[in-house]
Amino acid sequence: MELTSNAATTIATTVAITAILTIASFFTTRRLELVPGESQTVVEGIVDAIRMAIAGVLPEHVNLVLPFVGTLWIFLVVANLAGVIPGVNSPTSDLSTTAALAVLTFFFVHWAGIKSVGTRAYFLHYLEPNPIMLPFEIISELSRTLTLAVRLFGNMMSLELAALIVLGVAGFLVPIPLLLLHIVEALIQAYIFGMLALVYVASAIQTQHERLAKQGVPA
Repeated sequence: MELTSNAATTIATTVAITAILTIASFFTTRRLELVPGESQTVVEGIVDAIRMAIAGVLPEHVNLVLPFVGTLWIFLVVANLAGVIPGVNSPTSDLSTTAALAVLTFFFVHWAGIKSVGTRAYFLHYLEPNPIMLPFEIISELSRTLTLAVRLFGNMMSLELAALIVLGVAGFLVPIPLLLLHIVEALIQAYIFGMLALVYVASAIQTQHERLAKQGVPA
């Protein structure tokens, strides 16, 4: 019963965050102007920051990667910071949420690779240099996805657990430093997860382009 309650709470929080972000995106982008107002300036600043981060890793495919990685980063920041609100747990402190994000990243990595070089060329690299490597490639892909899910879950769960322990021992004598620690760690974990997803996408795309270039095939 407790697990069901926790799952329901996680789902409710995740749906609420998604709804809030969707509504905020709608209202901040429905009337874009050449001379931006305050809200448009903030949104453009966030998008430009994400675009520059992606361009530093994958400069030739920014537009391909930006929608997914940008959405992932924004969601993770809000989801991680949700734990700062009294009585609310971060959805990312639940393994089901981080696993879902990792699975989405897994599929997007392969979609981006296929989109970049084509289906046949992309999947052929799993058979090179020898088809016997295919099982190891599959294990590598699955373990990478598992690691991505467990890393964020473990860090966020331990962060919230540490906050509860400190509050239980010291009461509310140290709320501000603890709150700042939570905010900083939440932002760091969101950045790391998004950056790892970006690196995986870049690896899938760039490896295929390099392989095709060596074969003299235009990408």
